[in-house]
Amino acid sequence: MNPETSPRHTFGAELRKLREGLGLTQEEMGRQLSYSGTHVSAVETGRKPPTPRFARRVDQVYETGSKFVDLFWDIRRTSLLHGFADYLAQEERAVELRVFELGIIPGLLQTPEYARAITDGAVRRGSITEDQARERLTVLAERQARLSEDPAPFVHAVLDESCLRRMVGGQNVMTAQLDRLIAFAELPYTVLQVAPYEMGEARSLDLPVYLLTQRNGTVLSYAESAQRGQVERDPDAVRPLLTAYHQLQVEALSQGASVALISKVRKELQ
Repeated sequence: MNPETSPRHTFGAELRKLREGLGLTQEEMGRQLSYSGTHVSAVETGRKPPTPRFARRVDQVYETGSKFVDLFWDIRRTSLLHGFADYLAQEERAVELRVFELGIIPGLLQTPEYARAITDGAVRRGSITEDQARERLTVLAERQARLSEDPAPFVHAVLDESCLRRMVGGQNVMTAQLDRLIAFAELPYTVLQVAPYEMGEARSLDLPVYLLTQRNGTVLSYAESAQRGQVERDPDAVRPLLTAYHQLQVEALSQGASVALISKVRKELQ
């Protein structure tokens, strides 16, 4: 394999280099990673793309920091908003996520049908291709899978009421999406709040914001424009966003009241 051919081949070449440096066979590495030797071989040769779980497992078992997770997201960069792959690499390592969204349900909380409706709309407008749409849905499914892992990251989501009111995919899709939000609120590692319209100027954030807490306590922020996303690591820049998020939590509806509002909107759809 030529590691210059593609990011996938680079990942495979680095995996083989690591394995051979440790004096392991593919079967031995597979056992240590809880995968088969055949799987390791397929990733090394580029026949099978690595997954976030596989990359994270390599980093954990062989104490390679975030090397293989970062290599994995290099593979994904081509179809994603510029800067978003950097965010995803940080999200993989986060122990706590704080999310505020306007107008659209956050990706981690979307049903497959809702997500598909969003990407289909982008394809119809010509802003992405069919291949890019499929890639985005694959990445989203992989991100959501982490919420089923043990331990799962803690997720605190505050949704502007517009997220609930904007019809996406039709009545059936929206009904199922609202059901998904209610189920999300019942999970032991989540908090869900709604910032209602009547908050008015008390709403402390006017743009979507994502805040990630890493294992060492460091907090990063992520925000997007129409053309790119930006991960902010400077504590002086992150601190005002964190303060605004805390203020938002205080002013937003409680989780119980939020679920009641979601149920009310759901009933209005019928």
